[in-house]
Amino acid sequence: MLMEFLREYAFFFLETFTVVFAILFVAAGLVSILMKGQKEKGKLIEINNISEKYESYKNLLQKNTLSKKALKGFLKSEKQRFKLQKKELKTQGKNRLFLLRFNGDIRASAVESLREEITAVLSVADQSDEVLLSLESSGGMVHAYGLAASQLLRLKSQKIPLTVAVDKIAASGGYLMACVGDKIIAAPFAIIGSIGVLAQIPNFNRLLKENKIDFEQITAGEHKRTLSLFGENTEKGRVKLQEEIEETHQLFKNFILKQRNITDLEKIATGEHWYGSRAKELNLIDDLMTSDDYLLEKSKERNLFEITYKTKRGLFKKLGYSAKSKANEIFGYMK
Repeated sequence: MLMEFLREYAFFFLETFTVVFAILFVAAGLVSILMKGQKEKGKLIEINNISEKYESYKNLLQKNTLSKKALKGFLKSEKQRFKLQKKELKTQGKNRLFLLRFNGDIRASAVESLREEITAVLSVADQSDEVLLSLESSGGMVHAYGLAASQLLRLKSQKIPLTVAVDKIAASGGYLMACVGDKIIAAPFAIIGSIGVLAQIPNFNRLLKENKIDFEQITAGEHKRTLSLFGENTEKGRVKLQEEIEETHQLFKNFILKQRNITDLEKIATGEHWYGSRAKELNLIDDLMTSDDYLLEKSKERNLFEITYKTKRGLFKKLGYSAKSKANEIFGYMK
């Protein structure tokens, strides 16, 4: 009875899988046809002066909490400070901090925006400036996060100070990015680490055989495909995939050692993760602090600018990208 239920459930899953794929494929095709001739409406870098936000907060609170006499004194001191600051800007300028944000998914899709934002910063920044990357990611594809880390290395190659702030999580590929920073700060309960590599795939070969369904896969090259979704997996294929996983893990560890002074990485690179407090003890991060505290502190000495790269698309472009994204999310592991 149980086996019959499992068999029916598996066939239901396969049927649903096929139907969803067909619908997405047709939808993507139709939208692609409709999009012909449609052009990107524009790509742009948005710059938001965060310093002004902090100033407005302070002025609003002082206005509503101080007595009339105290408020008068505050406004007078602020006027004098503003004049002095204006004079300093004319003579030597005030150093800048550029805030970038990276919210990572399994495919590190945000790397496309990150590369443009870093290019924009590099066009104006010098060694007296600073970049703060607010990073949130639980990791994903190796090559995608490797590219994201390489984008951050562009800042280091120009000797522009880079601080990485983790409020929630920087694990696996997320930590691969974070370790590039000259300084890493994290909230006390942020998840840090997971220095390991994972590969997993379901296999339906026995189910297909039981129902007399053939599956054929033709490859050129002994190790073109190690493990298969529908084919019969071999011990040789498993061994080869394990070798590839171990090699990737070693590359991960070597990269971290180049970026951070960790004396006993082997004890840390086990795939485990730690909360911020423990991560500091293990030298995975440098300080316990939220990105909000860091920005508030830096607002006293630097002008703060948030840099965001955005692409404006037409309606059909949006539908097309949405369909493509969903298809990639569901079937990406088959590549």
